[in-house]
Amino acid sequence: METKWLEDFVSLAETHSFSRSAQLRHVTQPAFSRRIQSLEAWAGTDLVDRSSYPTRLTPAGQTLYNQALELLHDLQATRSMLRAHRQAADDVITFAMPHSLTFAFFPAWASVLRDQFKPIKSRLIALNVLDAVTQLAEGGCDILVAFHHPSRPLQLDPLRYEMIQLGIEPLSAYSLADSQLQPVHRLHIAGSRTPVPYLGYGPGAYLSHMSELIIQQSPEPLLLDRVYETDMAESVKAMVLAGHGVAFLPRSLVKKELRSHKLVPASDDPRHTVTMDILAYRERPTARHTPKGVAAELWDYLLSPAAHKAKLAQAEPRSVSPAQPAQA
Repeated sequence: METKWLEDFVSLAETHSFSRSAQLRHVTQPAFSRRIQSLEAWAGTDLVDRSSYPTRLTPAGQTLYNQALELLHDLQATRSMLRAHRQAADDVITFAMPHSLTFAFFPAWASVLRDQFKPIKSRLIALNVLDAVTQLAEGGCDILVAFHHPSRPLQLDPLRYEMIQLGIEPLSAYSLADSQLQPVHRLHIAGSRTPVPYLGYGPGAYLSHMSELIIQQSPEPLLLDRVYETDMAESVKAMVLAGHGVAFLPRSLVKKELRSHKLVPASDDPRHTVTMDILAYRERPTARHTPKGVAAELWDYLLSPAAHKAKLAQAEPRSVSPAQPAQA
């Protein structure tokens, strides 16, 4: 039995809706349903009455709900006590962020902080978006850094969490360049009925949702043949470099390859680009939660005019839907 199953179950008990709980837990509804079924298999009995709407718990489910609340509270309290023993890490800032931000954005951003703020000691936890959000919610990191777009906001309570915009990240289509520095694969060829080999992301990946947004809002229907799929943007880029097809990639991830002309844009249409915000989140300071000193110092710097000038704005925004700062 996994802790996240109990968290899923508590969410379902409180929302009475599989679809709403799946959204809050940042998973697809089929995946959420499978996790509830796994919990029922572990319990050996039905926990949810699926014949009613809104969803109700069975008597066994109500018993588990009461126990789960206590168990999750005790686990969180125990974790907090254990983390209090990490005195040696008081000068280390723990960041959680999606894999795609760790390869290009974070090293460049850390250099800006070193030059404009001060050198910092950091611990970087690379996860998928859901697990990165969970790290923040459970106190496993000081700061969460993630992509944001109004079509796919993170479900974080603005009363508990605050956010700062760190920069922007365009997501565009790229291809291997041929000897004439033209794309080997074009995203769209007028009049062609031959599908373009397409390198995509898994259904749970944030960049998958952004790629689908571009495809759905393309001014012309795109004939794409999905020949590869993964959650890792670096793996997608490697496949593009090997000439296997076209893919939507963050601009910061392909800067070097664009300068060396190994990769080129697979489309000249600005409507085939979506611009995401890069946001930092932290739990708001309260009487019960005090950020560690160095993390608080960094946050104060990020709010300052000096940090605003040093933002990593990789390119001018060209968005399918203009990105507006979230309320966390």
